[in-house]
Amino acid sequence: MLLELRAENYAVIDRAVASFGPGLNLMTGETGAGKSILIDALQMLLGGKASSDIVRHGEERAVLACVFELTPGASAVLEANGIDTEDDHVLLRREIGANGKGRVFINNQQATVSVLRQLAPELALVHSQGETLGSFDQAQQRTLLDRFGEISTDAVAEAYAMWRETAEKLRVLEIDEQDRLRMADLWRFQAKEIEQASLTAEDEDTQLEAEKRVLANSERLYTAAMSAHELLYESESAAETTLGSALKHLEDLARFDDRFAGPSQQLAAAKAIVEDVAAEVREFAENINASPGRLEEIEDRLAQLDRLKRKYGQTLAEVMAYGADSARKLAEVENRDALLVELKAKQEKDAAAYRAAAMKLTAVRREAAKRIEKLAVAQINDLAMSTKFEVGVTPEESPENWTAHGWDQVEYRIATNAGEPLKPLDEIASGGEMSRVMLALKVTVEEGVQGAGKKKKAPLPRTLVFDEIDIGIGGRAAEAVGKKLKTLSRGQQVLCITHLPQIAALADQHFLIEKTEKRGRTQTEIRRMDAGERTREIARMLSGEKLTETSLKHAEHLLEMSR
Repeated sequence: MLLELRAENYAVIDRAVASFGPGLNLMTGETGAGKSILIDALQMLLGGKASSDIVRHGEERAVLACVFELTPGASAVLEANGIDTEDDHVLLRREIGANGKGRVFINNQQATVSVLRQLAPELALVHSQGETLGSFDQAQQRTLLDRFGEISTDAVAEAYAMWRETAEKLRVLEIDEQDRLRMADLWRFQAKEIEQASLTAEDEDTQLEAEKRVLANSERLYTAAMSAHELLYESESAAETTLGSALKHLEDLARFDDRFAGPSQQLAAAKAIVEDVAAEVREFAENINASPGRLEEIEDRLAQLDRLKRKYGQTLAEVMAYGADSARKLAEVENRDALLVELKAKQEKDAAAYRAAAMKLTAVRREAAKRIEKLAVAQINDLAMSTKFEVGVTPEESPENWTAHGWDQVEYRIATNAGEPLKPLDEIASGGEMSRVMLALKVTVEEGVQGAGKKKKAPLPRTLVFDEIDIGIGGRAAEAVGKKLKTLSRGQQVLCITHLPQIAALADQHFLIEKTEKRGRTQTEIRRMDAGERTREIARMLSGEKLTETSLKHAEHLLEMSR
């Protein structure tokens, strides 16, 4: 759900803030007040094209911002692009400079317009005047059909992933012969160099460094170890001798007084520890090899290991893994012919599995297309449009058209006038017709596909925006549009600009967009109206700028009926 929209120094807006709520959010105002400007601002925040022309005259930059509730799909997009999430919200901000430069921020982290476009279908779908179907391309049309038919693409996605993996292995194996031989020589050299180093332990370098330190200080270490041994064990006043004498006295005391039994055991343990330490330092001293040859041997080995780490990894473990990988790739190249046969057979098997899954998906989509056609025509015709409508599902079976969601091209076609041929949805001329068709389709999906006992689907996307959906209609058609908007808003947030009082009366939140003049400059403002203001605004929509008693009563009646 869209929670807030802000605009500063944008077109004729000095500063405007609108806080939206659930359900049906309607925006009204006189012609030319700037209603569509706010929809354009939202589109830019969802990755639409921006121009320096939108910066308010005399200002350095325009700033647009909005806050959406976080959806699972949006969270996945943020994670994929390395952007942190903030609580349960997504904060989008876009700055457009008068010099043509701009910046994008998502959750206060710098991002790109590309990421905004990835987020857009997870947050909102905007249908604006003059826009045909830029935001409702074939991918969106396919998604809507799959949602209607509760169609899963998991089987096709799994088959596609297996086929792609095998195809990539085959592609790598079939690279140019000269490149293959050159890479084979490189892998052979690398594997041999690492193999000849005879690496046996991942911490060999650490062990050698420790031994090197000992050898470099052998005389000092020998003296220290033997001195410690003498003080602990061998001298007349050695700690072991002294502790032994004291222990005998304590044992005598313990025979007559139990309080010395514990101290006697503690002293015996201390004597044993001293003996162990003395033996350990003696063994250390005896094993010190002061041979200059051994020190030189260690330094040479460490130099060899350092060269390997500089070339193949930061640790010996990484070097050993690199050597194993080079050997594996070399084996694959040397066994290329056998692998080619094996991979080609697997690719054919994987392709057959994909074809079977894709054909099954096509059949399911075509069945769903027939059902949505029938329901959508009824919904569209309720909105003062006499149309023919069909959903084409065309399989593109060549491998270059295979995807994780199948090979189908899904295209919605419509004829809005009698006697005209069906054309792709994005070719119909009227923006108002486009919005009404989209409204009918969304209602079809959200309302018409819920079979008995089925669990209600979560709305997708969360926010729907319709710009002047009521162009060219009135009377019963306007009432039908209003009811459909209201129906749709029960499941997800709807934002709509309207000129019709019948529709405005149905709002859960009603916003007035108006032009004012301050300090000699025109600016557009938006504010949410209270009950009294709503009555006067709907009366204005009924009778024009001059309010009459009749129009006020009619407005009150419309509001009462809507409740």
